Amino acid sequence: MRDAPRPRALTIAGSDSGGGAGIQADLKTFGALGVFGMTAITAVTVQNTLGVSGYEELSPATVGDQIRAVATDIGVDAAKTGMLASAPIVEAVADAVAETGIPNLVVDPVFMSKHGHALLAPEAVEALRALILPLATLVTPNLPEAAGLAGFDVATPGDMRRAAEAILRLGPGAVLVKGGHLADDLAGERSDDLFFEGERLLWIEGTRIATANTHGTGCVLSSAIAAHLARGEDLLTAVRKGKTFVGEAIRRSLSIGHGVGPVDPLWGIGPA
Repeated sequence: MRDAPRPRALTIAGSDSGGGAGIQADLKTFGALGVFGMTAITAVTVQNTLGVSGYEELSPATVGDQIRAVATDIGVDAAKTGMLASAPIVEAVADAVAETGIPNLVVDPVFMSKHGHALLAPEAVEALRALILPLATLVTPNLPEAAGLAGFDVATPGDMRRAAEAILRLGPGAVLVKGGHLADDLAGERSDDLFFEGERLLWIEGTRIATANTHGTGCVLSSAIAAHLARGEDLLTAVRKGKTFVGEAIRRSLSIGHGVGPVDPLWGIGPA
């Protein structure tokens, strides 16, 4: 295989027709960080800033074949998962990632959209826990997702630590439990995330930004971390840089449409 002229990152996720999350947000993030982006699309959603009105899954075989196609030709320095939709797709992704030896896998365990629409079938959660998490370099759940993976409610900083410990026992290399859903009386003006990799437990600090336009936050964070891993950063540095990047994307979020607008991963480029 020829030497790649730039780092390469793969997103394994759903398509967001509104452009604010999913593979669209991931590709924007990869490009903004100087990384060549590739996709394995799992589902096509029908959505805009007002919500998700439907989606259609691709066949598990097609999802797996997309991963194999890019990994065996172009190569992958890091990858991330987003919407995986169903247990058969989870199984196909796990098989293809393991078969091709994709490194630096960041798992964003997408359970539902920003508007509360389910994007992962209930029966797929156990497949995610059993098949995908053991392949992950890092898993990045928000509080509801951490609760779904750990099996108990996660509502306080203490719960976040217990959840991180429980999720790490499922096999990933590290866990980043995102604190953005903490209640105001617990978080105050902070939006801190908890990083845990067994020997190190660290709070990654952040400031809570007052905006209603937060669509795509988790996608941009996980893809930014994957991009920095593709660029050769160590995991903790990639997490810190990803946190800084998404913070600016939230700060410069876009009032587009009539609902929840997107964060802006192209904040460093600006208007022409």
